[in-house]
Amino acid sequence: MTEPKITVYGTYSCPACRNSKMFLGEHQIPYRWVSIDDDAEAERFVMEKTGGRRTIPTIVFEDGSFLVQPSVAELAAQLGLKTEASRSHYDLIVIGGGPAGLTAALYTAREAIDTLVIERAAFGGQAAGTERVDNMPGFPDGVTGTELSQRLRRQAERFGVELLQVHEIAGISRRDDLHAVRTSSGGEYTARSLLIATGSHYRRLGAPGETDYLGAGVHFCATCDGPFYKGKHVAVIGGGNSAAEESLFLTKFADHVTILVRGKELRATHLIQEEVFNHPSIEVRFQAQVKAFLGSSSRLTHLKVLDARTGREENLEVDGVFVFIGLIPNTRFLEGRGVLLDPWGFVLTGHDLPEQGRNIVGYKLRPPYMLETSLPGVFAAGDVRKGSTKQVVSAAGEGAAAALAIRDYLKRR
Repeated sequence: MTEPKITVYGTYSCPACRNSKMFLGEHQIPYRWVSIDDDAEAERFVMEKTGGRRTIPTIVFEDGSFLVQPSVAELAAQLGLKTEASRSHYDLIVIGGGPAGLTAALYTAREAIDTLVIERAAFGGQAAGTERVDNMPGFPDGVTGTELSQRLRRQAERFGVELLQVHEIAGISRRDDLHAVRTSSGGEYTARSLLIATGSHYRRLGAPGETDYLGAGVHFCATCDGPFYKGKHVAVIGGGNSAAEESLFLTKFADHVTILVRGKELRATHLIQEEVFNHPSIEVRFQAQVKAFLGSSSRLTHLKVLDARTGREENLEVDGVFVFIGLIPNTRFLEGRGVLLDPWGFVLTGHDLPEQGRNIVGYKLRPPYMLETSLPGVFAAGDVRKGSTKQVVSAAGEGAAAALAIRDYLKRR
């Protein structure tokens, strides 16, 4: 883990502090958190920086500069993140900078297709938040998610891909013979083709108190927030690969990890299950249902847990909890835009389109490409697509396949 060069001073009850911490976490930027409620010297330091006021968050950077209650734009500018594209029109716009999006971009750029990648958070997607990727071909000793993401970014930049960060996509539309992408900040970019590679995000449990303690004990990224729990007791909610893998990672910091599994067994791969069950710092509890997140002084302290076998409830003391109960595709911006989705929100492509696109406007003269959506010229790849395997290597493969299809599509136009 990179030694933090940024310090965030604030309180657990401060919404602006949570937002700043979330921004840094999403962009994979290490930081040190100091609660001025628990540190009188830190409180005095903040008051010195803010003219005698207790204004938070106060964020101090490596060079000694600082920001007080910064906006997202101010924080992005201070961190040197590129937030403005060089122009407004491209051959291809890739929405999403994970393995699928970056792989597609470097392939299209090599084909002299002018490519812009727009990403709302850190390049690398969920892979960037993964402690280690052990099944990526060409890395016999494994590779950290951060390193893999950085390599993908550098490779894309080497071929001339333009990368744009800190932009939430508000929607897409058709403009004459072009596709338009509108950002939540009001910007608009057009392209001859689009690739949707926005991936997915972790599902929330929805129990009372979960939202109240976000960033104050409730987390969804072990790599981002695990280091804050050195010597502590944490719980992991979930029974799949993500829950098991992140539990193993959390043992690097926490003294004890309790995995709360709603079902009767783990759904993780056999090898990972063996590691979990043989780890002395991990306890697995089956048929355990989390009914509420409880706390005091704006910090999580307990989980109300129901044992479905006995019907008994207990308050489980924890310092933090990490939720890994499934994925939701990042497709909200596509609703009502003409891109067909399945009932769970994943993008339909190719053979999954109704009758292979024959009754869809735009596909009267040709069938859709394998990774093309219900809108001709708009493609999808990676975790956002129905039928994807939710693996880094297959996301990269889909990105390459989409890039080749996009090349053919642009040649025919």
